[in-house]
Amino acid sequence: MTTAPERFAASYAVLTAAHEVGDYWAQQDRDAVAKGRPGREGRLACARHVASYTAVQALALVAANRGLGLRLDWRRAAAGLAVSAVTHYLADRSAGHWQETEPSTRLVRLAHRKGSAGWLQRDPGAGPLLDQAWHKGWIAVAAAVAASGK
Repeated sequence: MTTAPERFAASYAVLTAAHEVGDYWAQQDRDAVAKGRPGREGRLACARHVASYTAVQALALVAANRGLGLRLDWRRAAAGLAVSAVTHYLADRSAGHWQETEPSTRLVRLAHRKGSAGWLQRDPGAGPLLDQAWHKGWIAVAAAVAASGK
């Protein structure tokens, strides 16, 4: 029998590794280009990306659950994957908007409110770093949800 801390550690490691594959290898170029665009085109592109991303995470979590005998509850694992998917979508709608002086997306507005506007303006790498930090933080929450219970 695995403990909740063991399930959390394994889930976090697996979801983080799958994040890298899903966010970079599985993402189609057309979706990467369009996911931050306004309107239906951007929403659909982001949804396609998040669907493939979540599929990669789900496959990895199922494989780890079976291979490592984690004994994850499937409902909690699904809830954890939902946390990862929803927060990933929210972040990725900001693609291409990080250097805006008048932020048009929720996450960029949040970054400005917390005092990162200057950094975002000066450093073209700041947006992607904030994006990845957001993802990794929420992956920890997703792993905690997936590992909870029993």
